[in-house]
Amino acid sequence: MDDKSWEDCKQALKSANYILFLPVFFIITASHISRAMRWKILMKPMGYNPGFLNTFFAVMIGYLTNLAIPRLGEVIKCTIIGKYEKVPPDKLVGTILVERVVDVICLGIVFVIALLTQLDLLGQYARKTMSENFLKDGTNALLIKLTITVSILITFYFGLRFIFRKYQHNAFITKVKKLAAGVKAGITSIRYLQNKWEFILHSIFIWCCYLGGTYLGFYATIGTENLPVAATFPVLAFASIGMIITPGGIGAYPRFIMQVMMLYNVEEGVAFANGNLQWIAQTVIILLVGFISLLLLPYFNKPKVAEAS
Repeated sequence: MDDKSWEDCKQALKSANYILFLPVFFIITASHISRAMRWKILMKPMGYNPGFLNTFFAVMIGYLTNLAIPRLGEVIKCTIIGKYEKVPPDKLVGTILVERVVDVICLGIVFVIALLTQLDLLGQYARKTMSENFLKDGTNALLIKLTITVSILITFYFGLRFIFRKYQHNAFITKVKKLAAGVKAGITSIRYLQNKWEFILHSIFIWCCYLGGTYLGFYATIGTENLPVAATFPVLAFASIGMIITPGGIGAYPRFIMQVMMLYNVEEGVAFANGNLQWIAQTVIILLVGFISLLLLPYFNKPKVAEAS
């Protein structure tokens, strides 16, 4: 970033409308609440109905953990519900996988909407982003990597089948089979949902909150407040890639927002400032609500712990 862009960035941060953090806080927190309720729906077909507060605490503590160690939060979520709600963690792993698949589908829909509505503007940038992050060594190198990966997975699969059959009575193998059965039960829970439409509506609501929070964030800085509503889709789509490829989206999230906003003729420094503000807002929400959840979890469950002892 040149000196002028850096000065524009600092000026944009100084003049930013920080009051908008408040409505964004409630919008994004509402998405987390909805995510907890959606998770409860996935557990119901397995015969479990954990309390809402414990489920919400688990979701937020999971997000908080992911900021430090990516993906460990998913394990922590399952552990918390297993401890306080007596739901087998192995079955919860399957529900987490279902949630991730649904979120990928929702992200894909956001991408499709962005490309269909603004193909000329975004097509070239999408190819550039994919090339820089996934095809930087060339198409042939990617095909070789995919071939090697698939070969390893196939070999691993048939190797495991052989071991499981030959040593099926081994104690460790028995435990692994039990874990796999639990994961399968969690994954298949989506087939037996009693509230399918409620699950779908929660998924739509979660991503509408993400879109709403992103659009409201446009008004935080002078120079981005006139971006069209349609720009929300590509900004969220590419920012989500940043959230995937780096822990908590650090660095990549604001950079991708900046690059998309520059397609709409927003100055580089202003776009970078807005991207950082949007990332900071989401991170602060996770830190604040996550730490509150961490403090309230043992307090809320004191009666259960006392009763168990």
